[in-house]
Amino acid sequence: MAWGGRRSVVLTASYEARPFGVRSAMPLFKARALCPDLIVVQPDFERYREASRTVFEIFGRGATAVEGLSLDEAYVGLVTEDVRVAAEYARSVRAAVRAEAGLTVSAGIAAQKMVAKIASDAAKPDGLAVVAPGNEAVYLAPMPVARLWGVGPKTQARLLARGVETIGQVAALSDALAFDVFGRAGKAMRDLARGIDTRPVEADRETRSVSAEQTFEYDLADGPALRMALHELSLDVARRLQAHGLRGSTIGVKIRRSDFTTLGRQTTVALPTRDPDLIEAAALLCLERAALGEAPVRLLGVRVASISEAPERQTSLFAPES
Repeated sequence: MAWGGRRSVVLTASYEARPFGVRSAMPLFKARALCPDLIVVQPDFERYREASRTVFEIFGRGATAVEGLSLDEAYVGLVTEDVRVAAEYARSVRAAVRAEAGLTVSAGIAAQKMVAKIASDAAKPDGLAVVAPGNEAVYLAPMPVARLWGVGPKTQARLLARGVETIGQVAALSDALAFDVFGRAGKAMRDLARGIDTRPVEADRETRSVSAEQTFEYDLADGPALRMALHELSLDVARRLQAHGLRGSTIGVKIRRSDFTTLGRQTTVALPTRDPDLIEAAALLCLERAALGEAPVRLLGVRVASISEAPERQTSLFAPES
């Protein structure tokens, strides 16, 4: 898809643009309509990755574990249970990121992951919020239910229909009502609303897959242009695997038609690989298995899963299909 084209979407919006209604994932043409003076900057993902490496290195200074969530967000575990010590660590991290990467950081300090995440969001765009141990439920209680993990638009609608508007009201739900709204996850969701979250910060979360996608400016039927896109996507995935010293044995494609129906096909190679030619050959086989015919394609993706760090050896193509 051409940058700035009719199918481009907003990756992120500055705080100056948000009062106009501009939000991430919004079609760019709609954002321009909402804010005619909008300044649009072309993304530079290599620069983002470089900045991310710097920021995560800073996160790790003095931490027991760093659990990355995205390029610019992570949970950081500390030895101390003293919120004053944790807050001082956060201040030092924020100062170091500003000095070494030229970026601002918002931080939330809490004994639980969900509470820390919510506090960090509340501290944006460039602040620090601290929730002392034992105060989690009181801190969460007045917040809207949408802030609670696991509450999407449909669940929020069910809660509002029952007069449940705040996290504190979720915390007070009976067993029966919690089950009625959340199903088997009812008690767990009520615990979260009470600030009970026992999950530890886990360092070096396993990479499960590496993928690349392209949304086309205009729909493509199966033919040379679509297969050239498959070639470029396969190269992109292979480069990323090589950069991280990874290989994978499950290779697949994701296809979204013009009517927004999505299908996937995958196959398994005999040994884990990061070879671009082998990835492309496997992805091409999957594309052919999709039997698109003349159906126009809106989006194409290539994915490598079953990730490992095993040494690569010469191999013939495929093991039995998965």
